[in-house]
Amino acid sequence: MINEIKQDAKQRMEKSVEALRSQISKVRTGRAHPSILDGVMVPYYGADTPLKQLANITVEDSRTLALTVFDKSSAGAVEKAIMTSDLGLNPASAGTVIRVPLPPLTEERRRDLVKVVRNEAEQGRVAVRNIRRDANSDLKELLKEKEITEDEERKGTEEIQKLTDTYIAKIDELLAEKEKDLMEV
Repeated sequence: MINEIKQDAKQRMEKSVEALRSQISKVRTGRAHPSILDGVMVPYYGADTPLKQLANITVEDSRTLALTVFDKSSAGAVEKAIMTSDLGLNPASAGTVIRVPLPPLTEERRRDLVKVVRNEAEQGRVAVRNIRRDANSDLKELLKEKEITEDEERKGTEEIQKLTDTYIAKIDELLAEKEKDLMEV
């Protein structure tokens, strides 16, 4: 019973860390990376479609992404979707290839992005702590129903705390890595 609660908490904490990893990968550093455009949706035949389903995204050089649109008629919509996204990018069309130059980050913009990443990390920590709280309340419920002893409940709580510490350390590690990446010129 305790192992099931612990396993469930571990899986949920792992998912929280993965969610954070995907969130901070969208925050752009000075280098071009195809994942920058992951959140861009393009209106295509009446439905919002992810950009990566409509175009092949490659890195041309460290500051330029090149998109090869599969359907030439949707090139204008793709270009407009990139412009209207909140990424602050201005694509330039050259036939079927759309080039997206990434402007260099200013010191102020880098600091703003670090704040955004720190906020995301804090949300990740809160999610992990909420999972800990849920697991601990499940243990207390088992104790109340007299399905486990107080010693087992205390031991389970300590194990859940160790899990929590591990995953919060992973979140801090991701944060430090991304901050270093952002502040690199």
